[in-house]
Amino acid sequence: MFMLSFRVAVMFLFSGLAIAQSNGTFVPTQPLAQVNLPARPLSEEEVRELIRRSADNDLENDKKLRDYTYLEREEVRKLDGKGEVKSTETKNYEIMEIYGEQVQKLTGKDDKPLSDKDAAKEEEKIQKLMEKRKGESAEESRKRQEKEEKARENERQFVKEVADAYNFEFVGVEALGGRDNYVIEADPKPGYEPRLKEARILPKFRFRAWIDKDEVQWKKLDVQCIDTVSFGLFLARVHKGSRIVIEQTRVNDEVWLPQHISVSVDIRVALLKNFNIAVDDTYRDYKKFRIGTKIVPLGEVPVQP
Repeated sequence: MFMLSFRVAVMFLFSGLAIAQSNGTFVPTQPLAQVNLPARPLSEEEVRELIRRSADNDLENDKKLRDYTYLEREEVRKLDGKGEVKSTETKNYEIMEIYGEQVQKLTGKDDKPLSDKDAAKEEEKIQKLMEKRKGESAEESRKRQEKEEKARENERQFVKEVADAYNFEFVGVEALGGRDNYVIEADPKPGYEPRLKEARILPKFRFRAWIDKDEVQWKKLDVQCIDTVSFGLFLARVHKGSRIVIEQTRVNDEVWLPQHISVSVDIRVALLKNFNIAVDDTYRDYKKFRIGTKIVPLGEVPVQP
């Protein structure tokens, strides 16, 4: 979930997280603030290049994310058919990396610390993973790393499809967080034939992106489902109007990392049951740790740099 590209935005929707209503036109979750046009509007090809560059930068952000620990708070609201909240559940996590694998450690539920029993289960889970990675052979480690690199390459190829599969419109420049951002609107290109199997869903989505003018990093992404999407062996369907908004923040003047994710999806599984859920994830307290640091199982002495 931490590679915050367009592809992940779509995959969040496929996770069955939330509900939204739509009349078929692109409606931002919030009205645009003061949008100013520069002296020379960007051409569509210049916009397309911005999308490509920001996507490449996002892949680098994902690599740097592994050098950070941080906290995540997830709020899940189950909704009824009228969009009214039936129940709310929150979970708090500590995110860490163990032997090259990013791990969520549950630390609280409903904004309360875990019970001693549940906390012990989480610690046991973490220790088992550490022991597993510690005992990994060189061949197993190599295969795992190759699998991860293949996944990153798939991300790169998917991003290329995004840049080619849409008609882009330059809206203007908007200030977010005190920084100027290019505002780009994207609609599926009529008649486009996707090259990748995974890209066949692209015509089902439109999006608006805010790209930092100085660093060519995307600050905000608003993705909307404009047609029903079917997938999986269980015939799950994501309905028109589902959407996700992702926001990033600049950390340590070196990387852009997740700040807030708001998901709304109306999903039906096996043509039997509808799930209407709203989710808000917030991320905070980023701390860089990989400066000769290594997380090891209990009982071992950390290697000093």
